[in-house]
Amino acid sequence: MANISFENRVAIVTGAGGGLGRTYALELAARGAKVVVNDLGGARDGSGGSATAAERVVEEIKAAGGEAVANADSVATPEGGQNIVQTALDAFGTVDIVINNAGILRDKSFAKMEVSDIELVLDVHLKGAFYVSQPAFKVMKEKGYGRFVHTSSNSGLFGNFGQANYGAAKLGIAGLSHVLAIEGAKNNIKSNCIAPVARTRMTEELMGDFNKFLDPELVTPMVVFLASEACDLTHEIYSAAAGRYARVFLGLNNGWFAGAGNAPSAEDIVDHLDQIRDTSEFIIPANSGDELGQLFSLMSGS
Repeated sequence: MANISFENRVAIVTGAGGGLGRTYALELAARGAKVVVNDLGGARDGSGGSATAAERVVEEIKAAGGEAVANADSVATPEGGQNIVQTALDAFGTVDIVINNAGILRDKSFAKMEVSDIELVLDVHLKGAFYVSQPAFKVMKEKGYGRFVHTSSNSGLFGNFGQANYGAAKLGIAGLSHVLAIEGAKNNIKSNCIAPVARTRMTEELMGDFNKFLDPELVTPMVVFLASEACDLTHEIYSAAAGRYARVFLGLNNGWFAGAGNAPSAEDIVDHLDQIRDTSEFIIPANSGDELGQLFSLMSGS
């Protein structure tokens, strides 16, 4: 069995003042990582802020013999993202791992959702992942090593009532991760997504009796693996909940091809809908070129 260690590795964990982020930070530190514990310390809806949450986790890590520093910058601005990465550089000299975990909720049905609900959720989740990842990516590219673990969600991958803002942001994060995986490949930068379900401050009112099965620590093993040197996977998404771990993927079926030079009608679509929707055979594209490759193969008759 592989022994996963983070000796001489530097990790940034955003939103690590509690919940899932705290468990990631504690476990990485226990395995030897130097950790930047970032948390704005705001309310569940993103309001307010305090460095106390991050500082408490740093104290836990140090009490256990680990190394960590606190950062209370917001991920929702370019300056905040840069400052978070700079904290790692100033304290530890580099950055090897970024776990984009910071998040807020502003759930409302779509018809009642206000512009501020949309903008703030996108700022924290999606833009925040951009703002922290970009300066870190530059460091990783220069050194030829890096690991990104981005937090997506089943709400974005599959949809959930009342979370149009959150779902859009979380699916966008998956798109970001896929591109980082492609652009980082030649520099040994791996980028993957976790779609966790756990009992946290953000979800405790939503899960009811299932909460007793949803310990945050049950998500942590998958995140720790994806953040490690032992992980050679990239461009993938994993569900983690209650001790069950599973791959989530985007597939493309064979579909129906009208034939080169033919101009099908909407009625032709109706007539061939079963074939268009059939998922018995499919590919999992590694990039947009894989879809085009499938199409060119059909067009050339090969």
